[in-house]
Amino acid sequence: PNVIIIEASRDTDGLLTRLDELAQYCDAGTQVVVIGVTNDVLLYRELVKRGIGDYLIQPVSADSLLSSLSGLFSSESGTKLGRVVTVVGARGGVGSSTIAHNMAFTIARSFEIATTIVDLDLPFGTAGLNFNQDPPQGVADAIFAPERLDINLIDRLSSKCADNLTLLAAPSTLDRTYDMRETDVDNLLDLTRSTTPMVVVDMPHLWTAWSRRVLINSDEVVIVGTPDLASLRNVKTLLDSIKATRPNDSAPTVLLNMVGVPKRPEIQANEFAKALDSEVFAAIPFDPVLFGTAANNGQMLTEVQAKSKSVEHIFELARKIAGRGEVKQSRGASLLAPLLSRLKIKAA
Repeated sequence: PNVIIIEASRDTDGLLTRLDELAQYCDAGTQVVVIGVTNDVLLYRELVKRGIGDYLIQPVSADSLLSSLSGLFSSESGTKLGRVVTVVGARGGVGSSTIAHNMAFTIARSFEIATTIVDLDLPFGTAGLNFNQDPPQGVADAIFAPERLDINLIDRLSSKCADNLTLLAAPSTLDRTYDMRETDVDNLLDLTRSTTPMVVVDMPHLWTAWSRRVLINSDEVVIVGTPDLASLRNVKTLLDSIKATRPNDSAPTVLLNMVGVPKRPEIQANEFAKALDSEVFAAIPFDPVLFGTAANNGQMLTEVQAKSKSVEHIFELARKIAGRGEVKQSRGASLLAPLLSRLKIKAA
């Protein structure tokens, strides 16, 4: 393991002996943190000699432990890891894949952050279609060849969709079954985030050991639903489960899609949020012409109609996920515009 945390008793000599035994089974890079009850300088020196990363005195708060662990791995020369953002639908057909792809495209183009889309809907993924790509290889070749998986293989399997945007597409074939173990996706995402600042995972609507693990280990989770009772129940279930397993991480972002379908009774966004006891970030309007045209042409929404409410909502979502502030005013605007505006108001 990368880190071992040991809670020690008052038996100092026994502790040192057991640490010596433990060292035989650890790699050179393994970090060890000891939580003890004795505030003893001599003990601390002995632990330092044995290469112990840190020694904390009980009682230890969660913040103190996190600070200690962060200190062990913080280094200017260390590898900078990208962020993993997973987008999941509360049920099938809510448009989570479309949201994921357009969000990733916006992050890459508008904020110039190198981004990789990982389509984990192996049998029915649509990322290749939405970007008009048909790569002969993709994410399945990386997942099911763990002995060959490295950064170079991921680079060969990736296809370039746009500036700063690459895609690990799903095979979308049924010539085999895609049964995966709980940890099968771990190495793929770890390697991808080591070379890409932003990794957007397009998660299929299912609940397995590996999908649950991806959600729990993600830096950000976006849940997409529609304004109906089934989505409300499923969003609530997902929220409760993810919050319970990630108590110290940011809460998932909830997004409503296909809002305002003619003649369809809907749950209003404020009522949806009240039932969840959580904020609904945005309600994307039902726009079959825009979404259908983009899907059929293999384009992103902003390429079809840049000035639309749907594109604005996705832009705001991308800005939130990217952690960016307001977009700077374009160079073509006059620097005196704010002053002239105030003068006009006074004159009026």
